[in-house]
Amino acid sequence: MKFKIGDKIKFIDEIGGGVVTGIIDSKLLKVKTDDGFEMPVLSSDLIPDHRSMPDKENISQKVSNSVTTTKPEEEPDFISPINPWRKVREEEGVYLGFEPHEQQWLLTGDVDVVLANNTPYELLYSLYLNREETEGVDFSSVPAESKIVVETIPRDELENWKSGYLQLLFHGDKPNKVFLPVHSVIDIKSARFFKEGSYKDNTLFNGKAIIINIASLSAIPHVSSSNTEVKDDSYVTESKATSIKKKQLVDNYRTGSGEALVDLHIGELVDNILGLSSKDMLNIQVDTFNKVLSNAIENEYNKVTFIHGVGNGVLKSTIIKELENYEGLKNSMASIAKFGVGAIDITINYSDK
Repeated sequence: MKFKIGDKIKFIDEIGGGVVTGIIDSKLLKVKTDDGFEMPVLSSDLIPDHRSMPDKENISQKVSNSVTTTKPEEEPDFISPINPWRKVREEEGVYLGFEPHEQQWLLTGDVDVVLANNTPYELLYSLYLNREETEGVDFSSVPAESKIVVETIPRDELENWKSGYLQLLFHGDKPNKVFLPVHSVIDIKSARFFKEGSYKDNTLFNGKAIIINIASLSAIPHVSSSNTEVKDDSYVTESKATSIKKKQLVDNYRTGSGEALVDLHIGELVDNILGLSSKDMLNIQVDTFNKVLSNAIENEYNKVTFIHGVGNGVLKSTIIKELENYEGLKNSMASIAKFGVGAIDITINYSDK
C-alpha cells in the first residue's frame, strides 16, 4: 500500500490512528498520532482510514501546507536519518548498502542502493561504476548522520554495481578535524549478491543488507593545528572498500559490541566447492576458525559464536582440539533456541591471558 503525506491512517495491531506527515523511505513513514506524537512506522503496519476518504484532498493539502510552513528546509524523501529511534552500533564512517525491498525473500525483488553517512560531518560524494567503460552514476551531498537512496534497481542489475569508485569530501562549519579527500575502490564478488547469508542485520538501515565499509572515519588522515602542511603527494587518501574489512576480519561477522557470529558451513566460505575433497573443506573451515578467533582476540572481542553444524561431528571435535592452542578462552554450547546443537560460544577472558 502506497501512502502520501496527508493520508489519514489506522494502525493494524493497535487502537487509534493518525496522519502521515513524512516519507522516510520505501518502507518507513513518519506518522503523527491522534495523541499528537510523531514517530516512524512501517507502512505494512498501517491501513487507510476510509472514513476520511471524502475529505482526503483537503486533509492532504492542509498537512502539506503545515509541513511546508513549519519545516521549509525539510530534506527530500530519498534522504533520511540513520535510525533516529535507536543507537547505531556501526563504527563512524561511510557505508554503501544493498537493501532488498522484500525482507522475507532476500533474493527476490528490487534493491535499494543506499549510501550511509555515519559521521558528524556533511558528506559530498561522487560515484562511478565500471561497466563497459567507467560511468559517473551520481554525485550529491548527504547530511551528517543520514543516508540517501542512490538508486532503486531490479535484482538483475546488481552485477552492474560490483565494481567502481567512490570519492568523498567531509565538511563542517566548525570542524574539530579537516579530513583529506577519500578515493575508495568498490570491488564486490558477484556471488555475494545471491547468498542469503550476505544480507546482515545492522543498525544503519531498516532491514538486512549487504554492507560495504567505504571508509572508517578513524582511519582517514586529517590536518590539525599541529600539522598544517600537507605534502603534495598526499592530498588524497586511497582505500579499497573490501580491504577495510580484511584488515579487521572479525568485523565482517560482528553482531554487537564485542560479539561476532561466524557460520563455518563450507557454502558460506567459498563460492564453489567443485574439486574440493572433504579434507580440503575441513582445512578451509579450520583455517577460517583460527583466523577469525585470533583477530577477535587482537581486537578485544568478548565472545565469538561459531556455527559448525551437526554432521558427523568432525568439525566440532577439531575446533575443540584447536582451542588447546589458546589461553584465556572458555567454550560452551551456544543457545539451543537459536542454533540447535550446531554452534559453540567462545568466551575470551582477558584477565586470564
